[in-house]
Amino acid sequence: MATKRNQLKLHHLRPAEGSKRKKIRVGRGEAGRRGKTAGRGTKGLKARRNVRPGFEGGQTPLQARIPKLRGFKPYNRVEYTVVNVDHLAAFGDGATVSLSDLRERGLVHKRGKVKVLGRGEIDAALTVEAHAFSGSARHKIESAGGSCVIVG
Repeated sequence: MATKRNQLKLHHLRPAEGSKRKKIRVGRGEAGRRGKTAGRGTKGLKARRNVRPGFEGGQTPLQARIPKLRGFKPYNRVEYTVVNVDHLAAFGDGATVSLSDLRERGLVHKRGKVKVLGRGEIDAALTVEAHAFSGSARHKIESAGGSCVIVG
């Protein structure tokens, strides 16, 4: 059991000898060892405070090495969800295919414009409602006896 004389207390604790070193304060006058240039030599990149972001030591930086983007993207481009004619054949002869029918069957997304494209064959006479039709899709639907209705 510890006696009162050799009891350990918080104010007795000290860091181990040599574990703590005093911080070197540089650039505090020419009289001291680390005055004037503060141990950084004279001029040059390493004498400066910081290097600008993206600087690669004089090598051509990444933003200059990679090619510039070609062309442009029009800000008012209309994106369509596409449905092909071969998917419309499943609706059966004489049916009217509206946008809500296409959405119910999961052929198009909940919102957005719909365009009918001409992949596949159709033999049923359908009335198809969509925002746009390709030339081949319009030709196939009308040659099968159906009609194309542009909405909105």
